[in-house]
Amino acid sequence: MTPPQHAAPLPGPLVGTDWLAEHLGTPGLVVLDASVGAHRGAARRIPGARPFDLDGELSDHDAPAPHTMPGPERFTEALRRLGIDDTDTVVVYDGAGLYSAPRAWWMLRATGFDRAAVLDGGLPAWTAAGRPVEATVAAYAGPRGSFTARPRAGAFADAAAVAAALADPAAAVVDARTPGRFAGTSPEPRPGLRGGHMPGAVNLPFGDLQGPDGLMRPAGELREAFRAVAGDRERLYLSCGSGVTACVLALGAELAGYRDTVVYDGSWSEWGMPSQRPVATGRGAAGRAAGPAAGPAAGPAAGG
Repeated sequence: MTPPQHAAPLPGPLVGTDWLAEHLGTPGLVVLDASVGAHRGAARRIPGARPFDLDGELSDHDAPAPHTMPGPERFTEALRRLGIDDTDTVVVYDGAGLYSAPRAWWMLRATGFDRAAVLDGGLPAWTAAGRPVEATVAAYAGPRGSFTARPRAGAFADAAAVAAALADPAAAVVDARTPGRFAGTSPEPRPGLRGGHMPGAVNLPFGDLQGPDGLMRPAGELREAFRAVAGDRERLYLSCGSGVTACVLALGAELAGYRDTVVYDGSWSEWGMPSQRPVATGRGAAGRAAGPAAGPAAGPAAGG
């Protein structure tokens, strides 16, 4: 029996284009394209990339909110069809840069898979570095993998847990949407949702964690950005439009040294539905992080 192949150890939850170029094609290294929206299904991929389809089978379409995490059985089956083994190392990217790939990273982490990282700057950084690109959609037609989801408690929160966190002085609920959507002065991209934010939440747009080059800011700057809105609170509940860019904040928080983070899976797509859940408008007592200028323009459905 052939022993399992192991790729080189990841340097952390974020890898650069140089690292991926050096290890691309190594047995046991899987590259996943987690693009959404207009970038989904584009005929352009990092060589050998397989599709992690957040707009398709890797979200629970029976749930009321988009991009809801599927159950462990469905997640296991989807990743086995992608040929992913429990012993593999995974690098995830997306076509927008740093937008939806962190969602795939967080989902893997939430199901007990720690050998995953996000490509810093995504496909734009890869092409800017002159790396090879195949003119075909991400696809996979090989053998099934052995991946098994082993869900970890506490990776995702529901609305009740977020409501409790809003009343907890030791926790901060951090919203990744744009300032206009947070304040309720810009329309929501999904029809039927109320404008504004959860009373007591703070706003850290996910683009603020990126520099003008589309790469993640250094760890010290990331820590400053979170402290500017959350103060000394170390337990972070992260929200956005549909649970996607909240995971950009989750990645930034991990790099900044936070170890007690939770993603609100339903995010504003759930909280903002017509209901008795309270909604506030305006900037609130604590708004956008001070410090470095905002990063690159937001991707599809900004703050998704």
